[in-house]
Amino acid sequence: MREATLKEIANTLGISITTVSKALKNYPDVSAKTKKAVVDLAVKLNYTPNSFAVNLRTQESKTIGLIIPEVVHHFFSGVVNGIIDEAEKNGYLVIILQSNESLELEKKQVALLINKRVDGIIMSLSNESNNDAHIKEILQKEIPFVQFDKISKLIPSSKVIINDQKAAMDAVQHLIDRGCKKIAHIRGLENPQNSIDRFLGYKKALEKNGIPFDPGLVYACKSITFEQGVAFAKQIIEEDKGIDGIFVITDLVAVGVLAYFNEKGIQVPNQIAVIGFSNWLVSRVITPKLSTVDQPSYEMGVEAFTVLLEEIVCRKENREFKPRIIELETGIIAREST
Repeated sequence: MREATLKEIANTLGISITTVSKALKNYPDVSAKTKKAVVDLAVKLNYTPNSFAVNLRTQESKTIGLIIPEVVHHFFSGVVNGIIDEAEKNGYLVIILQSNESLELEKKQVALLINKRVDGIIMSLSNESNNDAHIKEILQKEIPFVQFDKISKLIPSSKVIINDQKAAMDAVQHLIDRGCKKIAHIRGLENPQNSIDRFLGYKKALEKNGIPFDPGLVYACKSITFEQGVAFAKQIIEEDKGIDGIFVITDLVAVGVLAYFNEKGIQVPNQIAVIGFSNWLVSRVITPKLSTVDQPSYEMGVEAFTVLLEEIVCRKENREFKPRIIELETGIIAREST
């Protein structure tokens, strides 16, 4: 069906296009009788505003872009839900893109969002990303921008984060408090800031408790997968270094560790205690149930959209906006694996 236009409504009623537009927006200088006639005819003709034209007039698209490394991860799904819920409350739509941890794909997605003239961008950087040209372009074009979870400290934007160092220290301290003396760390890649900070937190916890740091007890993931957890668990058992506790970068990898130990009859936590990070759903259903760091994903999404909206409003009203760092609390959830 062909869409009706303001001009058709105006010609049918014998009034100006301006009057029709004002009537549909409920302007006070249009009579109630005219408003009713306009609205009734608009409904009859199934008139809908041309969103592109509206966007040109208001300089708003009422859409924001969200780029995340992966959709299937429980943590990111929680963030997405938080962002969408807050966006909907405020009349915004969310374009969700997945970088698959690829810098090249992330660059294309940023370019797409800029071309779509989104009102703002929220992003968790891919493992390959840092202070790159595509991120600088967002800032140069003065597009409101918020980083969350995997961030670059070099990028001067608002950030919604947790204290990864403290959270990691708490996780390792939890193992130490349960009697572990030789603690391994299965860490993430070297680039993401959260991976760096969790590794530093691990080292600081050892230092605080007078336990020497042994680089031979650190195992670096090439990818954050279940299979990496299985592989490192196998290596730990075969090397037989007397490890009695493991702090793992994230729950997905930790579940791989537990799966291998279960298969080989390794008693957890009696022989080796294991703690993960994120509080993913699977951590509650595997046997033994996985102890973990609770990372508030939904709240992170809510806060990310809230601070983005603050920047959008400030820029619209030509007010200065100073980027904010929002740090959310974490906690240890002790379950059967410790």
